[in-house]
Formats: sequence, C-alpha cells, structure tokens
Amino acid sequence: MNHDPFTTFGGWFAEAQATEPNDPNAMILATATAAGRPAARTVLLKAWDQRGFVFYTNLTSRKSEELNQNPSAALLFHWKILHRQVRIEGTVSLVADGEADAYFSTRPRASQLGAWTSAQSKELADRETFDREFSATETRFTGQPVPRPPFWSGWRLTPAYFEFWQDQQFRLHDRITYKRDKDQWITGRLYP
Repeated sequence: MNHDPFTTFGGWFAEAQATEPNDPNAMILATATAAGRPAARTVLLKAWDQRGFVFYTNLTSRKSEELNQNPSAALLFHWKILHRQVRIEGTVSLVADGEADAYFSTRPRASQLGAWTSAQSKELADRETFDREFSATETRFTGQPVPRPPFWSGWRLTPAYFEFWQDQQFRLHDRITYKRDKDQWITGRLYP
C-alpha cells in the first residue's frame, strides 16, 4: 500500500475498470438528515482527484437535501470480482459552476433533457406523466444545445478517512486505513 490513499485508490480503481463487467465507478452514497436519519443509494463516480470524489444530481433530490442539512457523507465501492471494497468518509461541497457545466455538456442529449424533466425523488403519478413532460422538454430545446439546469450540479466528497478492504481466505481479511491529520495521512490496520 502506498502512503497516499489517492494513489492506492487509483491503482485499485484501474484494476476494477479492467475487470468489473458493469459500472466499476458505481458507489454507494450514504447520507443522513440533520436528525441523523440515514439513507443510502448507488450513484456513479464521475471525477476524482486529490480534492475528492465527484458525482452529479438534481439539487432538489432527497440526497441533495440531506447533504445540505448534514454535509458529512460516506462512499462505498464494492468490486465483487476483485473481492475488494473501499470505504471513504468526509464532507461534501458543491463543485464550481464551470466544472458542472463542462461535465453536463458531455452527457448524452437524452440525459441532459432528463435532468430538466425529472423532479428527482418527488412523487410521480404514473410513467405516462413523465413521458409527456419529457416530450415537452424535447420540444422546448429543439434545434439548440441543452444548458445545464440551475437545479442540477455536482457534489465533491473531500475525504478525511479511507479504508481499503481485501478479502482473504477464512474471512481473515486485510483492512488498511488512512486518516487525515492536518496535511498528512496516517496509515493503520484493522482487525478483520
């Protein structure tokens, strides 16, 4: 293991991209309300660097509401073929508008239109309602680029803690941790 958790993550993530058949960038995002009520869901990692791990969503969604109430969150990557998982804990903040605009422009047009159409996490009477609203959004943007909605952006989780878990025979797993201490990472090991 490297003394830098981002280097370790990069190596493991590259292996996952080479071996996992579906969405090696899928991660569980765990949030909690201000009162501590937890929730978890799968989101897709869209960027990562020394600043943290980025995913995108509707800013009125349940996850965004919870992140606004309580900016502490956790991520979990599970790569079944490699028998590995990575846990990351930290705080979140919104990405810069320019970064969100740049990513949004790379999305397929239907995904861009879907971002405008979906009132993510809100009650939907029936699928036909959504399909009708999507068609209206298509008409609205006919013949022009689809701009990023003002209610859609990215969140960056800035890590304070990593755990790299490697499956071992007889459940004698390896668990390596990194804890942020000012400007350095302190490594450790946990019992299986």
